[in-house]
Amino acid sequence: AEYMGTQSVRAYQLGIIEKLGLKEEEVTKVQTGGPDGDLGSNECLLAKDKTIAIVDGSGVVYDPAGLARPELVRLATARSTIDDFDEALLGPGGFKVLLDARDVTLPNGYHVEDGVAFRNQFPLLPFVQADFLVPCGGRPEAVNISNVPLLINQNGGEGGKPSLKYKYIVEGANLFVTEDARIALDEAGVVLFKDASSNKGGVTSSSFEVLAALCMTDEEFPQHMQVSGEHVPEFYRAYVKQIQEIIQRNARKEFELLWRERRPGTARCTLTNQLSDKINQLNDYIQEQGSMFEDKALVSAVLTHALPPVLVQTVGLPRIMERVPEQYLRAIFSASLASDYVYTHGLNANEFSFYEYMQRFASNKKE
Repeated sequence: AEYMGTQSVRAYQLGIIEKLGLKEEEVTKVQTGGPDGDLGSNECLLAKDKTIAIVDGSGVVYDPAGLARPELVRLATARSTIDDFDEALLGPGGFKVLLDARDVTLPNGYHVEDGVAFRNQFPLLPFVQADFLVPCGGRPEAVNISNVPLLINQNGGEGGKPSLKYKYIVEGANLFVTEDARIALDEAGVVLFKDASSNKGGVTSSSFEVLAALCMTDEEFPQHMQVSGEHVPEFYRAYVKQIQEIIQRNARKEFELLWRERRPGTARCTLTNQLSDKINQLNDYIQEQGSMFEDKALVSAVLTHALPPVLVQTVGLPRIMERVPEQYLRAIFSASLASDYVYTHGLNANEFSFYEYMQRFASNKKE
């Protein structure tokens, strides 16, 4: 359980908590995707919040005072679904409803006709409310333009403002919320970060896994990267930790940019799309300007910054450049430069300031 995808989802949750001066231990959360999945299990292991409900493939477990964290950790460690949650640990008003449930009345008086329908609709039900909704699994388009009004009571809040079922939504699961529903939620005042921003961690980690294989000889790879039984190579341990740090660092930079660039009338999900376009355009521009890759000092500065330090220390930059196909190195070079530049200079930065940034990047790294 290397928590890769979860690192970026967590960075967004912690970013919101920090910006709004909240305490993680006090915020409430509904999570879809259970302790048996990659994202769901790591969310259970890493979070310190009051998770009031988890919805997964087996059903729903709910406790208005917060589900017992040690029990969630036990399930996540065993990669079990919530049907194994010990009901004796539920407080007053708590319940566990599995898919085979029929005609059950909950402690709050709500009547469940069918366990499957109840599970599918749970995050939208009238009595369910929390600070955070963090989808780590579940059906695509579970929140869409036809059911999004169930998350927004238009005049239910103070001063005629909407009252929100969830104040903050950080998407771990891909496509859980449709784009039009995201915009509607954003307009109502929900702080929502879409999957394309908040769930980048998994992509980053798999590309670094491929990179390690390309950098090492057939003898070196098993020695440094193969976990056998209890034996975990030192390199592997350090590499995983540093990839996690890179994912957190990039997620935090993207979070800061989206938070900073937010303007009335522009939804955060739209900013994510603009940011992605901006980075891709600059990435293409750098690749087309082949001459940048000829500047060896710049290339080594960028790669040293982009790659996990333990890889550079163990294999050495000259060997990495010798062994890894040039196209792959060019891709890392341009992607790292483009994203780093846009994160630092924002969505309105132009080509000229990019040129200045390049000069500064190269000279900083030479000093």
